Amino acid sequence: MESLLPADLVALAGKVIAENAAKGRTVALAESCTGGLVSAALTEIPGASAVLDRSFITYSNDAKQDVLGVQGDILEAFGAVSAATVWAMAQGAIKHSSADVAVAISGIAGPDGGTELKPVGTVVFARSERGNEDVNAEERLIEGSNRSEIRHQAALVALELLLP
Repeated sequence: MESLLPADLVALAGKVIAENAAKGRTVALAESCTGGLVSAALTEIPGASAVLDRSFITYSNDAKQDVLGVQGDILEAFGAVSAATVWAMAQGAIKHSSADVAVAISGIAGPDGGTELKPVGTVVFARSERGNEDVNAEERLIEGSNRSEIRHQAALVALELLLP
């Protein structure tokens, strides 16, 4: 299948669609640093409409608050790239969709924006399931020589988190 996207991204998206369809599950995304890349990979796959409920691209802090209901005090206290923020993003994606599972992503893809505590390549992921108060959040330092590589690797991690 021809695609504008990298083959590994499309292959993993195909697995996400197939496995979630087999279980009758739908998914939603709340993307920041990946800017819709995960959603784009999923929609490359025929039959994605049976699995992908919706995607929220909330790049700015205002969008995170307006669209997903992330509280301003969370963003002020912890920053956009934090477990608290992606936890709230994932919860917001579940609340504002009919999906069974949601994954949220926020990070620093570079080349600017990094700090000593949160260097370029810091990406935080969260996964939320409908009816389950527990949200798993994880911070990773993704290696990449440029912005595209960091976003690519972050999208792969997010797709893995969407697998049943």
